[in-house]
Formats: sequence, C-alpha cells, structure tokens
Amino acid sequence: MIRRLFTEHPASVNETYFQHLCAAMSFATAMAVATLACLVHAFLPFLCVTTGSRKITELHDRMVANRVIHPAPAMHEDTVKA
Repeated sequence: MIRRLFTEHPASVNETYFQHLCAAMSFATAMAVATLACLVHAFLPFLCVTTGSRKITELHDRMVANRVIHPAPAMHEDTVKA
C-alpha cells in the first residue's frame, strides 16, 4: 500500500519514482528561475520581457502537450483498507 503511494502516479506518466523525482525537480528549478526573472521584470520592465511567458509555454509543452498518460490500475475492494 505505501509503495503504491510513491509509484502509482509516476507509473501513470510512464516514469519510475526516481525519473519522476528528477522531472519534478527540473520543473521546480525552471519555475524558480522564471520566478526570479519575473521579479526582475517587475522592477525593471525592460529586462526579462518574455522570459516568464516563454518558460510557462516550455513547461506546458513538457508537462501537458507531450506527455504519455497511462490510467492508474484499478483498485480492488479487497485491497482497500478503511
């Protein structure tokens, strides 16, 4: 049961736990960099003009447009614990 908590979602996007960990960390890093660029742009609007929107588009393409989704395996009543 516990193992499934860590593997069910990664498997649904055709990844192992560690592949999913690395992918999620790369998204987090990209979003952190984009956040900093947006903060710079907020104070200096002539800098980083398209960085935030470009990064959102890139991340959307990686996360949504180009992913492979596999449905999660059905849970049987005998495996569900109340």
